Amino acid sequence: MQIGVESARAVENRRVFVVDSDEIIRAALQFMLHDENEAHEIESMDAAIQKAADWPPDLILVGQELLRSAGSSAVLERLKATLGPVPVVLVGDTADAAVCQALDGGAQAVIPLPLKLESVRAAVDQALGRRA
Repeated sequence: MQIGVESARAVENRRVFVVDSDEIIRAALQFMLHDENEAHEIESMDAAIQKAADWPPDLILVGQELLRSAGSSAVLERLKATLGPVPVVLVGDTADAAVCQALDGGAQAVIPLPLKLESVRAAVDQALGRRA
C-alpha cells in the first residue's frame, strides 16, 4: 500500500542504499522509502560497496552505529573513493560526535532520530534533487 506517494515517483526507480549495522533502523528506513524508491537494506560497508559494483546507488543513507564502529571519516573516504560523487545522508542523533564529524567531512544532511515518515522522505527527496 502506498501512502502519500505521487505516481511519477513510484515509477522513477531511484536506488537508495540504507547502510547500518542496526537492523531495526535499516528495516524502518527501507519500509518508509520503498514506495517511492528502490531501497536496499545493507548491514556493512563491504556489502554496500560490493552491491554498488552491479547496482550503483543514487543515494546512500549511513547510520550512526556504522559511523561509530568504522569511524566516520573512514566511512566517508571509502565511499567517495569507491563510489564517487554519490550523495551521503546520515541517520542518527544530531548531537552524536560521529555524526557531527561525518557531517563536517562531507555528508549532505542528517535525518534525526526518532525517525518520522515525513522527515525521512523529505530529506531523501531533497538529496535526490526532487524537492526544495
